[in-house]
Amino acid sequence: MLVDAVLQGTINPGRKFAPRGGAARALVGTLPEELIAGPAGTGKSRACLEKVHFLANHYPGMRALIVRKTRESLTESALLTYERDVLGTEHPLCQGPNRQNRHSYRYPNGSEVIVAGLKTSGRDTTEKVMSTEYDFVYAQEAIELTIDEIERLTTRLRGGIVPFQQLLMDCNPSSATHPLKRRCDAGITFLTESRHEDNPKLWDAERSCWTPFGEQYIAKLDRLTGVRLQRLRFGRWVQAEGVIYEDWNEAVHLVDRFEIPLGWRRFRVVDFGYTNPFVCQWWAVDDDGRLWRYRELYHTQRTVRAHCEQIKRLERWYLTNEDGDYVDEKGTVVDEAHRVMSPERERIEVAVCDHDAEDRATLDENGLGVMPADKRVSVGIQKVQERLQPAGDGKPRLFYLRDSLVEVDRDLDDKRLPLCTEQEYDGYIWANKSTKEEPVKENDHGMDTTRYAVMYQDGGVTWNVTTC
Repeated sequence: MLVDAVLQGTINPGRKFAPRGGAARALVGTLPEELIAGPAGTGKSRACLEKVHFLANHYPGMRALIVRKTRESLTESALLTYERDVLGTEHPLCQGPNRQNRHSYRYPNGSEVIVAGLKTSGRDTTEKVMSTEYDFVYAQEAIELTIDEIERLTTRLRGGIVPFQQLLMDCNPSSATHPLKRRCDAGITFLTESRHEDNPKLWDAERSCWTPFGEQYIAKLDRLTGVRLQRLRFGRWVQAEGVIYEDWNEAVHLVDRFEIPLGWRRFRVVDFGYTNPFVCQWWAVDDDGRLWRYRELYHTQRTVRAHCEQIKRLERWYLTNEDGDYVDEKGTVVDEAHRVMSPERERIEVAVCDHDAEDRATLDENGLGVMPADKRVSVGIQKVQERLQPAGDGKPRLFYLRDSLVEVDRDLDDKRLPLCTEQEYDGYIWANKSTKEEPVKENDHGMDTTRYAVMYQDGGVTWNVTTC
């Protein structure tokens, strides 16, 4: 049935979907565990979601699962594509709860597509996801999942309504030694590779050339450098040569969110930027001296003054309502002169920042008292490396909480540049791989900010610190 629909172009009548190459192979595949991997923009997610919709329509009463590591990231990725491109925003299935609050899509024929994250707003929801049975599971960005999570998902495939049960995954390539790639190399997961030529929006197959949109899109990817160029443009599973933080391991250092205890020390670190990202990281220090990045601003094209306002909101300097308006004790919206200090204001012991005098002055004028960062590069890199390595208890001393990013910079996303600090690690390399003295000054703004944070905590420099 699927093969005929793909060959006849009836996989989703009316939605102008004509899969090719890897997308078509992923649609017709029936093996228990398959992965479609390839560079950015090849139509991987669209193909997987079209398969979900097709199966739900043609096998009444079937149950499918659309899943990602976190529910928050699923909302603006897979669910956006599902409603906008696969269903169409006017489709009856899109009515009711908004994407953020939607738990499932219930089809008229009794089929149901459940949507879930293994982690939701800091809570582990894995057991809830694993408590039911499915005919089909689509895991987006499977590179984020552990092998244990992947294997547990396969145990839920016993619905029995669809003629085959399958876990279908997609991802952009990572390093050649990533556990998911090794799983494919071992023959446990069947790997299908997709290419930009598979996407009709980018490639005109009849004329054998890029479409006008494709030319623009590929030109953006061609401007990438290093490991991001290899992975997102050419779809290669590669590790950057000369990577600085060799001990960085996303599976170890990027952890699930939790509520930061009130007793932990907290401080804020800033690296200025406008054309380049302005980065503000919030760090907490636990009782054993470990550092935990729990919130982050990473955004371009905004003034320091605008960032100051957002920082104050995030730290609950003033009482605000659900719309973000400033209010008095009675909830009445007030102007700037009548803002009321919030009793729940987050206590930040210090703000560490880059040395730009004008920008530092702007922070200071807005009450965000600052001190200059210790910017020694070589020493700072060594101290970050030390914290990434396991300590005596076998655990590192530097962590990043997942989904700490306050908002996505759509311009950076469009350019396929890093959106947060943890996305910089793989491409942070030495300018000279032999001397290892200076890093390449590109896509390193979160790296600099992290270094400032570690130097503040570990640098041994005595500062005249004012609590802010």
